[in-house]
Amino acid sequence: MRPFLCIGLLFTLLITSGCWDRTEINDLAFILGAAFDLSDEGEYLLSLQIAIPSSGQGGTGGGGGGQQDKFFVLSATGKNANEAFHNIQNKSSRRLFTAHRSVIFIGELLGRHGIDDVLDVFSHDPRQRLKTYIMIVKGGRGQDVLLTKYPFEQVPTEAVKEMEVSGSGLAVTLRDFFIAASSDGISPVMGVIEPERFSEATKGNENKIFNLTGTAVFKDLKLIGFLDDTETSGLMWATDRMKFGRINAALPDRGGTVGIVLSHAERKITSKVSGDNIKVNIQLHGQGSFVENNTRLDISRPQNLLLVQHALEKSVELQIRKALTKIQKRYQVDSTGFGQEIHRNKPKQWKALKDQWDSKYPELDISIDVRLSINGAGMAGPPLQLKEKETIK
Repeated sequence: MRPFLCIGLLFTLLITSGCWDRTEINDLAFILGAAFDLSDEGEYLLSLQIAIPSSGQGGTGGGGGGQQDKFFVLSATGKNANEAFHNIQNKSSRRLFTAHRSVIFIGELLGRHGIDDVLDVFSHDPRQRLKTYIMIVKGGRGQDVLLTKYPFEQVPTEAVKEMEVSGSGLAVTLRDFFIAASSDGISPVMGVIEPERFSEATKGNENKIFNLTGTAVFKDLKLIGFLDDTETSGLMWATDRMKFGRINAALPDRGGTVGIVLSHAERKITSKVSGDNIKVNIQLHGQGSFVENNTRLDISRPQNLLLVQHALEKSVELQIRKALTKIQKRYQVDSTGFGQEIHRNKPKQWKALKDQWDSKYPELDISIDVRLSINGAGMAGPPLQLKEKETIK
């Protein structure tokens, strides 16, 4: 029996002796970010930002020198995104690895042309991470953002990811975009990034800044327009994306402005469908604390606090109205998901509305109710720089 036992143990050792198809880390090129643009010839231009391994940076001779780059960018064109990716792989000595990619940039020209073919790449490849952020580059190419040297981070894509996580703008992932694009009663949107415009005095500076500035509105997977920062705040309220942020309100007859920072926000939508008459009510509730009071009001007094609260609620309502007016009347596309809400809560009515929703949405009767709760008003009081006789009790 001993020979058979030895043979069995040797066989077990052979089949459990390691990963025969493993890939060494030295054989991989880690992609940090990607950009899709439309070339002058009408082909897809794919650019990949790739990390430079620390072991390959070398030292600086002569006791000094500038810091070595942490990344480089490879680009190639193709008739489709897959062909462009293959052409980049032919330029790389290592196998391209996408799992570390954090942001995808789409140039505005390609966005207006349509991104259906680009999205198809991410639909079938299991190596693609659906938590990757996706953004439109307003007025420029995605490749330009990848080439930017951002002063606060070693690589620009890391800066964009941190800005998205911090809530600096509308954050949309591939997963979010796919869900909206494939759902009834809603059209997808994306965040927008725009390179900072410099004066003549700063043109020689290699460090550049970019802004997260608004929302890109899509219809049939084509970019049709933008919302500015104020309209984006309104859209975030209406779509239940507003979790924290700042609200300002002007009180010119009280000598200034007030501002609060949100710590909590929630939204509820109710709808009423009666034939061709469709009414939607948006109910919003937020909580926050004061960070600004440039008025002459002593906001620790209940009557003044109520006055300020109403002004802030009106400011939120105006933000939402501004966003809805542009989306409903100008772009005529349901980026807010009101149709989706009717689909979920009134499936029978939605069945009759579905094929007509594009024409029904611009005519929706929308009402907005905003309620804000302000914490810490008793500690705020009047502006400290004013004399007692100058404050309004």
